[in-house]
Amino acid sequence: WSVETLRHLAAALRETVTPFRQQAQVAQLLKLLKQAHDSAGPHRPVLCVGRDGIFVPIRKDSNYREASTATVSVLDRHGRKLGTMFLGQMPEPGQETLSEQLTALIDAVLNEWQGLLPRLEYVTDGGHHPTDYFEKVLLNKLHPRTGVKLQWEWVLYYYHACLYLTTLAEALFGKATKEAAAWAAKMRRWLKNKQHGAFRVLHSAAALAARLEFTEEEQKAYQSAYNYLRTHLPLMDYVPYRRRGLAIGSGITEAACKTVFTQRFKQSGMKWSLEGGQVIVDLRVI
Repeated sequence: WSVETLRHLAAALRETVTPFRQQAQVAQLLKLLKQAHDSAGPHRPVLCVGRDGIFVPIRKDSNYREASTATVSVLDRHGRKLGTMFLGQMPEPGQETLSEQLTALIDAVLNEWQGLLPRLEYVTDGGHHPTDYFEKVLLNKLHPRTGVKLQWEWVLYYYHACLYLTTLAEALFGKATKEAAAWAAKMRRWLKNKQHGAFRVLHSAAALAARLEFTEEEQKAYQSAYNYLRTHLPLMDYVPYRRRGLAIGSGITEAACKTVFTQRFKQSGMKWSLEGGQVIVDLRVI
C-alpha cells in the first residue's frame, strides 16, 4: 500500500469510530465509579480531572507548537487510581475543542451516574489554559441533572511546585551547589509533609533572601518563583489533600502526554500537519 492509501485508511477509520468515543469512555468511567463506590476505605471516591500541554513538531513550522491533553480518572476509597480516559487535541488557539470534549465527557458521566456523587478534583499546573478552564467552566458548573452547583477542588501538581523550589534554591545558594540541593530537598519535604508547608517554604525563602544581595538575574529568578508560589498558595495544601485521599501528583496527566503524543509524535525526524496529526491523536485516544 502507498503512503496515501495508508493515510486514507487511517482517516476513514477515525471517521468511523470517533462518534462512539464519548459513549465508550462514559461507559468505562461509570464502570470504574461503581467499582470505586463498592471499594472499602475511609474516603468518598474521586472523579479526578487533569489537563496539560505538550509541544509537538509541526510541518512548515520551525518551532514546536503546544498540543493539549486531558484526563478523567477515578480514584477509589483509598485514593488509588482505578483507571483513566484520555483526550487529545493538536495545537489550536484557545484549546476550545479540547475544552468542549472534556466538558461533554464530565457532563455525560455525572448525568448517567446514579450513585453517591464522587468528590470532584481538578489537578493541573497553573498555566493559562488550565486556569482559564477552571475559572470559566468548572468554578460555577452545575450538575447536569439536578442543577445543584458542583464543588471542585483544584490542586496544583506537587512536582510542578517543586520546580519552583529548585529555582528559589539556585537563586539563594547558587546553581549546582550542595547548599541549593540540600535546601530544595528540605523544602520539598516541608511542602509535602508539614501542615501549611507552602507558607513555611515561603517564610524560609524570604528570611534567607533578606540577608543576601542578589545580582539582577538572581533577583529576577527569585522573585518570579516566589510570586508564583505565593499566588498559588491556596492550591498547595498537600497534607490535607493526602489525608483525604486526593491526588497531588501529575503522573496521570503526564502519562497522557507520553502515551498520546510523545511515543508517537516525537520519533526521529517526525513532523506533522495539524489535520494528519489529529487523525492519529483521535485513534490513540480511542
